[in-house]
Amino acid sequence: MKFLLIVILNLVAFVILPVSAQAQQTLLQDPVAYERDHFTKRCEGQASFGDGFATERDFNNDRLMDIVVNEGEITCKGEKGPDCTDEGCPYNFYVHVVEGGYILVATARIYGYDFIQRFGNMVLVMKMHPRFCDRTDGDPCEITVRVRGVKFVTISKK
Repeated sequence: MKFLLIVILNLVAFVILPVSAQAQQTLLQDPVAYERDHFTKRCEGQASFGDGFATERDFNNDRLMDIVVNEGEITCKGEKGPDCTDEGCPYNFYVHVVEGGYILVATARIYGYDFIQRFGNMVLVMKMHPRFCDRTDGDPCEITVRVRGVKFVTISKK
């Protein structure tokens, strides 16, 4: 009886969990407007957004313009980058999908990033706190990732 119960629970998890995971992905038509609206509400109407708040760039090499939102460019009630810490500021990475709209694929707390071309593809080099490279101090950690579809694949850490 116990074995049958385990089999039934595994079957339910196998069928229901993938559906619920897909349901969590929200397709946004305009992630910049979505983020601005969120922070305007959070800051009770006292939010301003710098020039580097949103950047359009094809970072997953599919020829569709994706969007990176830098929360360090937000001023909320007079405080610049309210969620920034000594480990960096939150950046949200939205991939433009062929069905139309954008999906949030990653949020990272970083100091900044650069796009470089490596072997014909754009890769993302993120400058992060040294702890992400298993160090306690020194120069920022540089993590190089390639975005394939909607997945970040780590290439190297320095």
